[in-house]
Amino acid sequence: QVQLEESGVGLVQSGGSLRLSCAASGLTYSNYFMAWFRQAPGKEREFVAAISRGGINEYYADSVKGRFTISRDGAKKAVYLQMNRVKPEDTGVYYCAADPTGYGVRTAPDYWGQGTQVTVSS
Repeated sequence: QVQLEESGVGLVQSGGSLRLSCAASGLTYSNYFMAWFRQAPGKEREFVAAISRGGINEYYADSVKGRFTISRDGAKKAVYLQMNRVKPEDTGVYYCAADPTGYGVRTAPDYWGQGTQVTVSS
């Protein structure tokens, strides 16, 4: 059974930083692209960032480019999202996702975590 479990500090002030973590189990981690999505209140879930199987290629939404960094650790079967210079509009539920393809992980991942709330206060 595939499980993606997110964790991270939930409340941060505007301009601050936080790091989200996601632990993967039940899948062959090295075969999967990993990604982060988010859903703000009253809005649809949107792509945030993705990373290739070997961690060489990274992909970002324009809204977070230059502020957020995605990374992965094969030994820990984990993926991270470092969020810097956060803004109130970064508030939402953040989801970890996994898919065997680069296109799939950015559009319709096979697997999702339960999500973790991030609130940025102004």
